[in-house]
Amino acid sequence: MTIRVLLADDQRLVRAAFAMLVESAMDMEVVGQAGTGREAVELARSERADLVVMDIRMPDLDGIEATRLIAADEDLVGVKVLVLTTYDTDEHIIEALRAGASGFLVKDTKPAELLEAIRTVAAGESLLSPGPTSRLIARALRAPSAPRAGGPEGLSEREREVLTLVARGLNNTEIGETLGLSPLTAKTHVSRIMGKLAVRDRAQLVICAYESGLVAPGDSAS
Repeated sequence: MTIRVLLADDQRLVRAAFAMLVESAMDMEVVGQAGTGREAVELARSERADLVVMDIRMPDLDGIEATRLIAADEDLVGVKVLVLTTYDTDEHIIEALRAGASGFLVKDTKPAELLEAIRTVAAGESLLSPGPTSRLIARALRAPSAPRAGGPEGLSEREREVLTLVARGLNNTEIGETLGLSPLTAKTHVSRIMGKLAVRDRAQLVICAYESGLVAPGDSAS
C-alpha cells in the first residue's frame, strides 16, 4: 500500500527537499504541499492524505492548531500527524502531542530515519524521539493537567503492564518479548487499552500513562 503524504512547512526549499526524499521511496507519494497550517488542514481534507509531516512554526495557523483541527475532524479519522521540531521548541511538542500528533522528529534527522518514521506513524505506532527530548516530554506530561476520563485505574493488571511498556517506547514485538506474549496478543491488548481510554493512537497512550502517574520520568524498560 502506498502511503499518501502531505508536507506542511512554510519554507519552500524545505518542502522541496522533503518531497524529493519522500518520492524516492517506492511505498510513498506526496499528494500535496502546504505553506501554512490552514492550508495543511484544507489539503488534508481535499487530498485524503494518510499522513501529514507538520512543521510547528507556520503563518496563518501554526502546526499545533492545525494538528488539533485535523485530529478533531471526523472526516479525517485515521490521518496521522508527524510533527517536525528543533530542540528549542520542545514545549510545543507536548502541546502537539496533546493536540493529537502521533509523534515528532527533529529537523536534522537523517533522510532514511525520516522515511522510516513516516512508515512507523502511518502504521499506527507512536514515534517519540529518545534522549533529552523525550525526557523533557516526560517531565512536561507529569505537570498538572485536566483529569482524563477513563484512566488506567479501569484497566486490568496485564493492561496496565502493557500500557507501561508502550509509554516506555516499546513496540508490539518488544512488549510481547518482555511479557511472554505473541506480537499479535500484544497488539490486541494495545487496541483494547485504546478503546478503554478513548484515545486515538499510541502517542495518546503515552500521554495518558505519564499524566496518570503510571510511568514516571526517568523510568526505563529494564
